[in-house]
Amino acid sequence: MAGELRADCIADSAGGLTFDLTAPQDADTTWSAALVLRLRGDEGAADEVRLPLGPNGSGRLRAVLPSTVALAEGRWHAYADLGDGREPRRLLPGVNDLRPLVGRRPLAGIGRLGVRIPYATRFGNLALRSWLRGPHAEAGDILVAPEGLTVSGRLYGAAPAAGARAEARARRTPAADGAPGGAGPATVTVPLTVEGRDFTFTLPYEELAARWAGGDEPWDLWLRPAEGARPVRIARLLDDLPDKKRAVSYPALPVPAAAGEFTVGPYYTYDNDLAIRVAGPARPAAG
Repeated sequence: MAGELRADCIADSAGGLTFDLTAPQDADTTWSAALVLRLRGDEGAADEVRLPLGPNGSGRLRAVLPSTVALAEGRWHAYADLGDGREPRRLLPGVNDLRPLVGRRPLAGIGRLGVRIPYATRFGNLALRSWLRGPHAEAGDILVAPEGLTVSGRLYGAAPAAGARAEARARRTPAADGAPGGAGPATVTVPLTVEGRDFTFTLPYEELAARWAGGDEPWDLWLRPAEGARPVRIARLLDDLPDKKRAVSYPALPVPAAAGEFTVGPYYTYDNDLAIRVAGPARPAAG
């Protein structure tokens, strides 16, 4: 379609992105031309990032988002402001080379981990999914077995110490457990096996089934690096998949329990966080 602006995206191993555009034939770009990123759902000027957009060969324009530029966690829409006095124009996705993001292994002691993955929205426009976390627990290999879920991963921005453990937290409110108003959500904890910054744990399914309160229950997975430390969400961010909930699936297995047979299995949330869904037996209708 005439007038379309497409951006090719190239990733580097540090997490930076380069955007290459073909300039429209009638474009007269100026020094103020910029690639504009706007955080979805927020109109504030503080949630807009402008990257200089300059010539890069005949008829081509380039903007660079270095890994050192922090983007708030969320979804950012991409626009081109050619400095011609018009409103910035939405960009369409071009050809992506995101191979350096696959198997990316940042320094374990990094304070905050920034991840940006370009993708096409449901309307076909270019956007970035951004995460900014510190510390961060990166999920690696996941083994689904009848007795439970085994997760291996790596901790960034913190070192496991005494009292380190994994926690599964029910997403339901404490009131659903019959707990006092000040109590936290139902939680199942298991110890970590640690080697340096790498960790492994196995979460028994039967413990989750024993705490079932009805329906399909999601349990979020966290890692507490040490006794008294702030818990860290376990997620899979270091690859080129912006939406694992749609792209990655694991089997849900039957788990026998006193209340009947449950179905339990892991999944990734909308934010690529790791969770477990516990589906209990159907309860007979009243009366």
